[in-house]
Amino acid sequence: MFQKLIATRNDLTLTVLRLVLGVVFFAHGAQQVLGWFGGSGYAGTMQFFTQVVGIPAPFAFLALMAQFLGGVGLLVGFLTRIAVFGIAIDMLVAIFTVHIRVGFFMNWAGHQNGEGYEYHLLALALCFILLVKGSGAISLDRALYKERWAEHG
Repeated sequence: MFQKLIATRNDLTLTVLRLVLGVVFFAHGAQQVLGWFGGSGYAGTMQFFTQVVGIPAPFAFLALMAQFLGGVGLLVGFLTRIAVFGIAIDMLVAIFTVHIRVGFFMNWAGHQNGEGYEYHLLALALCFILLVKGSGAISLDRALYKERWAEHG
C-alpha cells in the first residue's frame, strides 16, 4: 500500500507542478494558520470559516491543515498524493460553498461581490495530475520509492 502511495517517476515536469502548487498552498495556508503575508491567522480564519461561511469547526480545521500541511508536503514531495487529495477536497468545498454563486471569473476589475472559481479549477487540475502521477523527481517520495521498492519491481 505504501509503495503505491509514494510511487512516482523521475519526472522534472511533475516536480515543477508540485513545487508551484506547494508554494501557492504553503503561502495561503501560512496566511490562515500563522498570520503571515497579511493573513488573519488561525483564530481569525477559524472564526471566519465557522461563523461567516458556516463550516463546522472540525471541517474548518481540516481545511486549514490541508492547505498549510499539504503545502509543506508538496514542497518537500512527501506523501504528495495525500496532500493533493486534501487540497482537492478543500478546493471543491470552496467552490460549492463560497465561489460558485459569484461565477466563473476572478474579480480582476473589482465589479463582482467576491471571487469566482477559475483559480480553484486550475488547482484541481494540478491536484489531479499529481494524484495520478505522483511527486516526480527531487522528492522524498521518489527517494523512498527508489530506495525501497524500485529494484524489487
